[in-house]
Amino acid sequence: MLSNLDLIREFVQNSIQKKEVLLSNPGLTAQTVYRTNQLTAKSEGVIAIAQLSKTLPEFWISPKSSQWELINQALAEYSYLLKGEVDNRGFYHYQYYEVPKGYQMHCTKSVLLWRAWWKYRKYTLRLGIPLELLIRTRDSWYPVRDLIISDGLLYIKTLGSEIALDSEDLVTWLSKIDG
Repeated sequence: MLSNLDLIREFVQNSIQKKEVLLSNPGLTAQTVYRTNQLTAKSEGVIAIAQLSKTLPEFWISPKSSQWELINQALAEYSYLLKGEVDNRGFYHYQYYEVPKGYQMHCTKSVLLWRAWWKYRKYTLRLGIPLELLIRTRDSWYPVRDLIISDGLLYIKTLGSEIALDSEDLVTWLSKIDG
């Protein structure tokens, strides 16, 4: 039987390939309805929709879903990012974005970016701009120059700006692929 993450990955992969989907486990069902693939949680209703009629499929995800983090993880694996605000149905819109060569995309709680920062922070001591971690802001990727935690907030310093996030907030970031 498919785990929730495996079922979500299959839903995302089939949707990207514009294939119809019919999958189920005790908690989730993925099926095609009128040229859209839908992911339904048995206790929550529809939690994800994939619009197949576009050149590159687009996704709409319910932020209230208990599967929110797993769906974001699966979408990040296929280079899909949150785009914009909640729509009138209460769903966030996701679109495909090309990931710069040599990087891997992550969509995690900001506290996991903090953990990665400790691994890479030695690079910030070197001269030049550290390119080991990048964060998406203002529709572009910016190098992370510093991370500070204060009063339960994570402050991310980039070139020219500072972003404040709660430790539970989801953040999209890139890490350099080793090798």
